[in-house]
Amino acid sequence: MQHKSKLPNTGTNIFTIMSGLANANNAINLSQGFPNFKSDEALINLVSKAMKSEYNQYAPMAGSIELREAIAKKFDLLYSSTYNPETEITITAGATQAIYTIISAFIRADDEVIIFKPAYDCYEPAITINGGKTISVQLEAPNYIVNWATVKQKISTKTKLIIVNTPHNPSGTVLSQKDMLALQELTRNTNIIVLSDEVYEHIIFDNEKHQSACLFPDLKSRSFITASFGKTFHNTGWKVGYCCAPKALMDEFKKVHQFNVFCVNHPMQKGLADYLKTPSHYLELSQFYQEKRDIFLGLIKDSKFKWLPSKGTYFQVLEYSEITNEYDVNFAKRLTVKNKLAAIPLSVFNDNALDNKVLRLCFAKTEETLKKAAEILNRI
Repeated sequence: MQHKSKLPNTGTNIFTIMSGLANANNAINLSQGFPNFKSDEALINLVSKAMKSEYNQYAPMAGSIELREAIAKKFDLLYSSTYNPETEITITAGATQAIYTIISAFIRADDEVIIFKPAYDCYEPAITINGGKTISVQLEAPNYIVNWATVKQKISTKTKLIIVNTPHNPSGTVLSQKDMLALQELTRNTNIIVLSDEVYEHIIFDNEKHQSACLFPDLKSRSFITASFGKTFHNTGWKVGYCCAPKALMDEFKKVHQFNVFCVNHPMQKGLADYLKTPSHYLELSQFYQEKRDIFLGLIKDSKFKWLPSKGTYFQVLEYSEITNEYDVNFAKRLTVKNKLAAIPLSVFNDNALDNKVLRLCFAKTEETLKKAAEILNRI
């Protein structure tokens, strides 16, 4: 049988490739974005308690009302801007499912979607598979600042959706209040929807404030916010996230969501709802990860790599032009095989595989792992 692929240019993603190389070569894996330390035992116990308390059947399609109410309270606490838990919040199987469902619900053939590159790799395939056209805006290293005049030029009558990501994976930068106001003005009085990928909202450094889309009234009125409990609470394998949006947008989201996953793991939702009752569980996260960032950068301060300190996420990008002129994919593979350290090359997320000689490394690791990684980087 022969079939025409809906994603003909999609192969094995870079995360699978680099983690496979890391495993095959017994290398330290700083490529994929997951912690190598344990989740809070208190959260695990709450999920276990939920299982033993018979929270083992289907959850409501939009998610446990306890969890949705806890999320609404969190938004009110952090941003003085909340969502109706009955109609404007949906629990999802991770942020990736939320993003895919948003795109599926609204993008039709020939609709245009603006994304910023380097871009997380789940955006473009979802656009393509739904018949849309990706319109990319390339952000330039090392600052990865958005040129809003360029964005304005890219907007057309076919623009249906703009996707922003702050804190930004893979660059570790954040959008400012000025950026979000510019986005709000560009979309005002249009039918453009904004998808604000905020999975690292609780991991932001140097006294910066996360500029959530919900802080800007007109922007909030046209935006989906996607978030991830896995990124926040060190349990990426649980694949539990959520999205928020005004009721009119969320109604369309739910039409697709119910036939996609219908509902999400029930005992984990119960455990998370109870865990969120203690705000320090997420309020202290920025300091926790800033200490890890600072330790890591301190350990490699005498290396030949160059960097601007990450402003958010648990990723740090390192520029290596003083070491080699190799294409970043080749250097990343050689680093894994020869030096036993795996990282992600950024060119795979750029327009036309633009190579700025930059690698992304994950510092959501134990101090022991960071020290071992630093020793390798300092020898290169």
